[in-house]
Amino acid sequence: MKQKSVAAVTLGCKVNYAESSSIIDMLVSAGWQLNAIDDGADVIIIHTCAVTGEAERKSRQQIRKIIRNHPGCKVGVIGCYAQLDPERIAAIEGVSFVLGTSDKFATEWYGYEPLPNDPVPLVKVSPSDQAKIAHPACSILSRPETGRTRAFLKIQDGCSFGCAYCSIPLARGRSRSVTLPEVLDRARKIADAGYREIVLTGINIGDYRDGDTRLAALLRRLEAIDVSRIRVSSVEPQLLDDELIDIVAASTKIMPHFHLPLQSGSDTVLRAMGRHYDTAFYRERLMKAVSSIKGCAIGADVMVGYPGESDRDFEEMCRFIDELPVAYLHVFKCSPRPRTRLFAEIAEKKLIRVPSAEASSRAARLGEIGETIERRFAGAFIGSRLKILFEESEALSGGAMRWSGYSENYLRVSVEVGAEFSAGELRGQVREVLVDGFGEGWQLQGRLLS
Repeated sequence: MKQKSVAAVTLGCKVNYAESSSIIDMLVSAGWQLNAIDDGADVIIIHTCAVTGEAERKSRQQIRKIIRNHPGCKVGVIGCYAQLDPERIAAIEGVSFVLGTSDKFATEWYGYEPLPNDPVPLVKVSPSDQAKIAHPACSILSRPETGRTRAFLKIQDGCSFGCAYCSIPLARGRSRSVTLPEVLDRARKIADAGYREIVLTGINIGDYRDGDTRLAALLRRLEAIDVSRIRVSSVEPQLLDDELIDIVAASTKIMPHFHLPLQSGSDTVLRAMGRHYDTAFYRERLMKAVSSIKGCAIGADVMVGYPGESDRDFEEMCRFIDELPVAYLHVFKCSPRPRTRLFAEIAEKKLIRVPSAEASSRAARLGEIGETIERRFAGAFIGSRLKILFEESEALSGGAMRWSGYSENYLRVSVEVGAEFSAGELRGQVREVLVDGFGEGWQLQGRLLS
């Protein structure tokens, strides 16, 4: 019997990447062969995203591209877009099966064979509000020797906060967590595979809970794992409590880095969004973190063009952000999603959409503010010694190499080394670097000290 082969393309967030890796692991354990996407496969999986209308468009584009380039392959579409709009995906000629956010973990569907002459794709999409467990996942398919030094570890899924604009609860259900034993087991597997850094990921990881174990207690248990670094990803402002700040401040293993979603710097807009804090609370939590944790980097998501956002609201946001000691911004335009409260409020004309050109102009301006903020934060570390986990390299003339990686507080730093370093020697190594200044693209550069 011929061995079945599988390849995968993943779009969207870090959770998707961790889940794709785990699904492939399960298939390989069941006897499948993993192929590179360019080599084709019996089954090609496309893991989709639906956080914005643009994400959905890119998902459709990728589906059609794979079908066009691999006409002999079965194409399966999974993930959030598959959950939210399975009929539209199933209508694309060439799609073989569609699996929702829970059903994608049932590996028997990947080998499903349709009846002869049956043109209808298999569609398995369970209601998201019936999801009761968080499927554990981690990205350890690629080994460090192939270039990966960080692994994503999913600890939580779904969200119960109900922000007006957000379709995540519709796609992934309410908040639920991976059990503590499962998290620790996968963390040990990551360490055993040789990875140096674990990145904790989920939809709302600050809401992690397994019985009495919350995120801070989980971090204490993870500190015993034999890896150099543990990095927390996005934490909602109201969940960044003093206990969590204190454990990061006291740790040599948990990185001084948070992503703290802001969404708007206007209290009026925050209320319309249904966010659970105001700007004063956000500022207090951020300042508590940066004053308690040495060198702490805090990034922020910011949404522009939210329906009803006035010129005054936008100016308030610009002033508010410019005064914060944040390290970087992720700026994006509001994309009203079907079936959300925001979508209904627009339909009922309770909120008026910001014209697209104006939203784009605001995004561009905030992007410029973000560049200034990023350079300001990075520039403060010129002349400092930073510990860099090296990941990538490029060849220079005369046998020299340029290596780059991330500091503990998520600054990308590069160094140039001579031909005395063998190829790959720095990959996966944590080395101390003296930062000299900015190089190309405002990336910090320096020289090895150890």
